[in-house]
Amino acid sequence: MHAFDVLGDPVRRRILELLAEGETTAGALGAVIQSEFGISQPAVSQHLKVLRDNGFATVRPDGTRRLYAVDPRPLRDVDQWLDHFRRFWTPPLHALATELARGKRARRLREGSGASDDTSDDRRER
Repeated sequence: MHAFDVLGDPVRRRILELLAEGETTAGALGAVIQSEFGISQPAVSQHLKVLRDNGFATVRPDGTRRLYAVDPRPLRDVDQWLDHFRRFWTPPLHALATELARGKRARRLREGSGASDDTSDDRRER
């Protein structure tokens, strides 16, 4: 199965998001996915199997529990593939960051000059 076929399913993407927070038990994953997507525990298990079989997740036994974690290797492959397309969104994102920084700077300058005006007004009243 191709990486984008695996990642194309919203349930599997959500499982990976949860696993990105750290190693998690199958039961905890199942509880979240069942509540968010309204699917059965066996369906969650099937999604975990797809993630395992395609290298996106690892599993290790811990007593009676099974702990899942993200395996970053296939995600690196996806990231490399996306490199071909970053040129489409990187410059606009840099431009947005510049505009946000300008806006913050302008706000700080306004607030800074406004605060000093208020202070000088207070001194004049005394």
